[in-house]
Amino acid sequence: MNHQNSIDKSIAYCISQGRDRYERVSATRLRLVSPAITISHQTGAGAPEIAEQLARSLQETEFKGPQPWAVFDHQIIERALEEQRWPKQLAEKVTEEKRHFIEELIDDVLDIRPPSWVLMPQVVETTLHLAMAGHAILIGHGATVVTAKLANVFHVRLTGSLAKRTARVQILKKLTSEAASKFVKTQDRRRDKFLKTHFHARLDNELLYDLAINTDRVSNDDAVVVISEAARRFFSAM
Repeated sequence: MNHQNSIDKSIAYCISQGRDRYERVSATRLRLVSPAITISHQTGAGAPEIAEQLARSLQETEFKGPQPWAVFDHQIIERALEEQRWPKQLAEKVTEEKRHFIEELIDDVLDIRPPSWVLMPQVVETTLHLAMAGHAILIGHGATVVTAKLANVFHVRLTGSLAKRTARVQILKKLTSEAASKFVKTQDRRRDKFLKTHFHARLDNELLYDLAINTDRVSNDDAVVVISEAARRFFSAM
């Protein structure tokens, strides 16, 4: 067994133990746990914008809490880094892409950034903590898979055609059509690889989600209405 396989198995074990612990708490103390939502998405499908609108919408429902609904995307990584006392700025350098073992080892020795076997269990722990605390909308970073068995979490998937997603990214990031297309394809590959590497899961597994929305055909405003109503009914049955 090579070093990388050993590391992958260690990470998987830590992830599994963390999820099992939170699942037991969720099952035994459901009435004390607040609702949360995960959003898995293809690049350019509008997840950040929809999530922010959704947080404001949910704050106006019966499921509002003492603290406003909050959106967590790169903040998940930032919190995980803070727990390990790494500089917050490193979150900008941590991508959803598995890096070669030797490269990670060199970075670790040179104190450039934490390797995945240090960071990923903490990311999972942070994700589970935020989900159990409730009133959180968690975007990406494996949140859907990590919280799959938590009874208080509603899972959403946002998709769209490559052409439409590329056009959105081109406008938002002020890129050329060619650069936007390259960006979207690269980010999609990285997300797929990230989930397969660390969680042995596929983003296109429809059984992971309670609701899927094609943002080519559904506007951001309508997507927020659909998600909010579906989540409200889901949480009412808790």
